[in-house]
Amino acid sequence: VQLQASGGGLVHAGGSLKLSCVVSGNIFSTQIMNWYRQGPGKQRELVATIGRGGNTDYQDSVKGRFTISRDNAKNTMYLQMNSLKPEDTAVYYCNADIRYFTGTIYSLDNFWGQGTLVTVSS
Repeated sequence: VQLQASGGGLVHAGGSLKLSCVVSGNIFSTQIMNWYRQGPGKQRELVATIGRGGNTDYQDSVKGRFTISRDNAKNTMYLQMNSLKPEDTAVYYCNADIRYFTGTIYSLDNFWGQGTLVTVSS
């Protein structure tokens, strides 16, 4: 099972970016999916969460600016980021609880993607 995050880049304050996270492998289903971020000199923090049914939750600092979504048929999660601020600068990581086939049994584990860098200039 692999998670591949993409869509990061350099943007001016007030701009927008859309991140994607594609899950691949011998997947049965993806459960809760999350976006985390880690800014320079900071600890990794949870940004947004989406359940399999589409229920969402956000960190207070991004409410009203970021939108998390998912396409279960494509095993893909998105993060639309609008009105970006310099303090949003971070490496963004996707994370998910995934039920997958090991070859003999089905197992449920938590997986991380490799991260994509978002830089917001002032």
